[in-house]
Amino acid sequence: MSTPPPQPPEPRAVDPEGFDPSAIATPANFLTVIRLLAAPLLFAMIVDQPSGWLVWTVWTILSLTDLVDGWVARRWGTTRSGAFLDPLADKVLVLGALFSLVVVDRFPVWPVAIIAVRELGISLYRVYWSRRSLSIPARPSAKAKTLVQSFAVGAVLMPPLTDLTWLADGLLYLAVALAVVSGVQYVRDGSRAASATGHRPH
Repeated sequence: MSTPPPQPPEPRAVDPEGFDPSAIATPANFLTVIRLLAAPLLFAMIVDQPSGWLVWTVWTILSLTDLVDGWVARRWGTTRSGAFLDPLADKVLVLGALFSLVVVDRFPVWPVAIIAVRELGISLYRVYWSRRSLSIPARPSAKAKTLVQSFAVGAVLMPPLTDLTWLADGLLYLAVALAVVSGVQYVRDGSRAASATGHRPH
């Protein structure tokens, strides 16, 4: 009795209007890479002149590009590479701008350091659980934190608001509070999800 020849594996189903989840060369990733490459130029501009219409315009365009590449990703299909690159670009852009303002003595270092430590810690925390097939969804407070951070930077860079130091400082301290609150929420969410699914950290 002859053995039937092995059948080739069936190709993965791909959305005809979108990209395969493993794709790397996508329009959304292209926009994200542009943000990453343009970020050092922005930081140099902030250090050179932390207030002006040109630097504010560059900051605004790069910030809004996050919305554009998010829309493109949803339109053409999200990818694993995009899920990694997009948050990375956000963190590089915002933290780099905040530290640039620390360099020019516009913001104190301690609130920016708190935000940076929180970002690193929660990113590693989410990666830890994702490798154990446990997803921790983004919190509204975390999204609000990112938005407030962007407003804090913009309030320094925009000439009419530059002298209103209380505005940018208030936004920065609000961002610190949201960073701490959202960080605690992420840890609680991870612990609850792990308990519900029987996962245990090790």
